[in-house]
Amino acid sequence: MFKNTLAKSTSPRTAAAAVALTAAAVVAATPGVASAVSAPLSCVRVAAHFDLARHQTPENIALAPDGSAYVTFAAARQIARTTPRGSTRILATLPAPADGGIHTSVLGFALTTGIVRAYDGTLYFLYATGTADLTGLWRLRPGGTPQRIAALPADGLPNGLALDPRTQTLYITDSVLGTVTSLPVTGGTPSTWSTAPELAPAGFLGANGLKIRGGALWVSNLDRGTVLRIPVLRDGRAGPVQIRATGLAGIDDFAFTGHGDQLLAALNGPGEVALVRSDGTHSTVLTAADGLQNPTSIALRGDTAYVLSAAYITAKDPNLLLAHLDDEITTGPFAARP
Repeated sequence: MFKNTLAKSTSPRTAAAAVALTAAAVVAATPGVASAVSAPLSCVRVAAHFDLARHQTPENIALAPDGSAYVTFAAARQIARTTPRGSTRILATLPAPADGGIHTSVLGFALTTGIVRAYDGTLYFLYATGTADLTGLWRLRPGGTPQRIAALPADGLPNGLALDPRTQTLYITDSVLGTVTSLPVTGGTPSTWSTAPELAPAGFLGANGLKIRGGALWVSNLDRGTVLRIPVLRDGRAGPVQIRATGLAGIDDFAFTGHGDQLLAALNGPGEVALVRSDGTHSTVLTAADGLQNPTSIALRGDTAYVLSAAYITAKDPNLLLAHLDDEITTGPFAARP
């Protein structure tokens, strides 16, 4: 999610101006950065570039079986599909709020955030507008039109989204209210699942990225730089929070590598991707020199890592970057080119 620079913005246009000024300061004060790509990643390349002039700031990602990526363009209020060849097609643009989104909590403009894909191709995603008529969980069936299926608090900022296919339950983080809510994929009224203090923001945005793994919900907290594990008890309630990693400044979304609880984390403000080991220690594996532009989200399919960069601060090149995992050569559609 967004860096503090955008908190005072009242529109995508003023947001762009703000990030441009910040980017100039960052560039002036930062020496050249060498590529940090290291195990378990290799063969990094940019697969798709997005258009910042059209507010195509990619916030979250869900993958399809054919290797396509479904992406939320936050400031454009859009859902898009990027093909293995790097072309992008807009699937839906959500209606703008009557007030332009200026009452959206913290950020001051309407934005699409978390997205997941169900086995039948249905997309579920979140929209925050600061208004009661539009803020909520939305659904887009293949060939259909977007439909809101659950309202969420207009004074919050719904952000991370995860689907448990076993129970057909969706979980949602709210970065302003510091909560996790749940509801069935059919929609309806969300239930509060956790209000643990570890989810709360510390001045800007709290609970952010969200994944389901090993009978638990895993949540990142941007302000606190933490990764949390919250067990799902047998009756479906939230268990006690476990802090599994700290010191991850600006952590946004993350994805598990498939090796125990090891994960890759997008560090938005620093412009890095970190490898977080099962014991909570971490190291940098990608930097701006590898093509990162304020990374927001990560997804994994086989031995390919997909990393979205929104360029919120750099204001240069929002993109989709791909890297090989575990030094294996991908043979699929996103294989590295010579």
